Amino acid sequence: SLLQGIAGAVGIPVSQLLDDTPPTPRAALEIELDRMQKAAVYQGLGLPAIRASRTMPEETLESLVGLHRELARRAREAIATPEEARRANTELRQYMRTQDNYMPAIEELAEEAVRGVGYVGGALTHRAVNLMAKKLGFELIFVHDLPHSTRSVIDLANGRIYLPPASIPGGHGLRSMALQALAHRLLEHQEPESYAEFLRQRLEINYFAAACLMPLTQSVEFLNRAKTERNLAVEDFRDAFGVTHEAAALRFTNLATKHLGMPVHFLRLGEDGALYKGYENDGLQLPTDVTGSTEGQLVCRHWSARTAFWRPNRTNEFYQYTDTPTGTYWCSTQTGTSSNEEFSITFGVPFADAKWFRGRDTTNRVTSRCPDASCCRRPNTELSKRWAHKAWPSAKLHAHILAPLPSGTFPGVDDTELYAFLEAHSGE
Repeated sequence: SLLQGIAGAVGIPVSQLLDDTPPTPRAALEIELDRMQKAAVYQGLGLPAIRASRTMPEETLESLVGLHRELARRAREAIATPEEARRANTELRQYMRTQDNYMPAIEELAEEAVRGVGYVGGALTHRAVNLMAKKLGFELIFVHDLPHSTRSVIDLANGRIYLPPASIPGGHGLRSMALQALAHRLLEHQEPESYAEFLRQRLEINYFAAACLMPLTQSVEFLNRAKTERNLAVEDFRDAFGVTHEAAALRFTNLATKHLGMPVHFLRLGEDGALYKGYENDGLQLPTDVTGSTEGQLVCRHWSARTAFWRPNRTNEFYQYTDTPTGTYWCSTQTGTSSNEEFSITFGVPFADAKWFRGRDTTNRVTSRCPDASCCRRPNTELSKRWAHKAWPSAKLHAHILAPLPSGTFPGVDDTELYAFLEAHSGE
């Protein structure tokens, strides 16, 4: 063949000809310099490219590459801010809204992955997840000393995936975390060059994990059967596949519009009413700031996502109809507890689709006029007169919303701690 002829002419094996590993350390620096000068960060400066000629001293080449690495690091640091995070997250949320929160390519990839380990229905077992990892050449290792800013760490050099020894309170199960780590390899993710790309990758790995734990074919069959019986319930979906309530509610949003023909909404709130996660394609008006971001915004006190906190018995789902300026919605809310606070998970649909759900016969019905401030944001007039200028509270800041992110290679991950962890485990 042509390749064999070329390899013979230069006196090397074909395998060496196809190997993309740089032949020398200097060649590696030359390739890195060329790649970095083609990156958007440098291109945006409008400066000329420098060719690494043979006569360029190696010290000069090392200095240029070092400068480019620092330039890239500072660019990542500049974008890893709360403002950039909220902007990128808003754009991603709006894009997913146009897609009905559905990603067909990842659905197909997940179905292929679970079929490959013999899955036929019910909860995906830990053994099946282990088999999926082995097929990709990885070993799952559970450790107590993961870097504080990580849920998992992939050691590409040694084919290991490090995970915590137990699930994280609030909804991050071991199967899900392992599947998320595997998704990075299956989806061929590269190191993110922007915060928007980092968020997209995180969305994709979360989607893949959910699509493995609640595979498309079996999930749609289960939900369609329940819809026919007019007995749809997030808690049943949750129990059928052995996942958390939040995971089941989010997965429901992936499938509801495309496969059940109904628009939906999803909310995760803190006990103070702050919105942590939100999705809607049913017209529900989520609270936003001037940039369109929903993160950290306070939800109306009359929505079930908040009223569910006030009931004495929180074991079961709470159902409520809410009349809003954009229509009437039926909602199902379940409260839970994370490592440091209570939260609520809400799944809802417009009034017309409530007929398919268990809990549609609830007598709980309230009116919300938000975003009109007179609904629940403006204090009672009499109380304002009595207490204005007579109190001085100390505010509790939402650190997860306001704090800048560690500015490593991966936003939110401390490189120093990460590399120390990998080095400590490399000799095992």
